[in-house]
Amino acid sequence: MSENILSLKGVHTHIGAYHILHGVDLDVPRGQLTMLLGRNGAGKTTTLRTIMGLWQASQGSIRFDGRDITRRGTPDIAQLGIAYVPENMGIFADLSVRENMLLAARGARSIADIDTARLEWIFGLFPAMKKFWLHPAGKLSGGQKQMLAVSRAIVEPRKLLLIDEPSKGLAPAIIANMITAFRELKQTDTTILLVEQNFNFARQLGDSVAVMDDGRIVHRGPMAELAENEELQTRLLGLSLAAHQ
Repeated sequence: MSENILSLKGVHTHIGAYHILHGVDLDVPRGQLTMLLGRNGAGKTTTLRTIMGLWQASQGSIRFDGRDITRRGTPDIAQLGIAYVPENMGIFADLSVRENMLLAARGARSIADIDTARLEWIFGLFPAMKKFWLHPAGKLSGGQKQMLAVSRAIVEPRKLLLIDEPSKGLAPAIIANMITAFRELKQTDTTILLVEQNFNFARQLGDSVAVMDDGRIVHRGPMAELAENEELQTRLLGLSLAAHQ
């Protein structure tokens, strides 16, 4: 489908005295995985946090699924069907995997209230979640914590996932597992906006791509087009995907 589930138009964000986003125009097509790429400090995380209402846009508009969410609070935005997986994962270290999942399932008072088929689907994506179901989340490995963070975000059906650098610091085998899981997620009705620094990860998963620089979107197009154009990669990102094969 060509319809955009999320659109940012002329979005500016200030954090204290700092002007971080300078008129971001970004469209996220429904049913696709859109990569948001850019050098460190380009404004990628600020964009996700602004969409989620954690930081308020000082100018411009954000529309999600036909609604203006520019001035809505984070709980209201989440209720509309957006889940956010921050770079720091946002899990509760002192709680078990089971308790973390229950907290993320807003409509459930007990594990029995969570759709069993959906839980089994998540266990299929991330078997470690079933293995460590009763273990404290803080004792999981880095890769397992990332799996838990994503599992929490999808424990209930979401229209849009905002995910910030899911492969950061992970071993290659865990990254491969994450790629497989995201490929399966892409087959559902979930739209994904994903910030990533691992360009091989981006190449394998992205349908479309937007590149940020200095708080602005400076390139939009198919991910495959960027993956095949080393000159464009170098100009936009400072290095080529080929260097990260």
